[in-house]
Amino acid sequence: MKLNDSEVKGKLSTVKNWQLAKGKLHKEYKFETFEDAMKFINEVAAIAGSLNHHPEIYNVYNRVTLDINTHDEGGITTLDFEFAKQVDALG
Repeated sequence: MKLNDSEVKGKLSTVKNWQLAKGKLHKEYKFETFEDAMKFINEVAAIAGSLNHHPEIYNVYNRVTLDINTHDEGGITTLDFEFAKQVDALG
């Protein structure tokens, strides 16, 4: 179920450095090498598969950007926050 703006803002404090951007949870990462960025993307893909929830992933050399929302619900849901927490746990 889609969260309202107040609920989303309240939950932002439960995830590390995620922001609200264009109706999605948004976070940017920078790695030492392209290979490190790709390793991270593969780990994110495993989380996505386990939750059956798939982010928008953008990669340019050593930078990865993730944007997530629940398309079926038309906005951000608790599943998006669960996904963000699991990605945060990657380190």
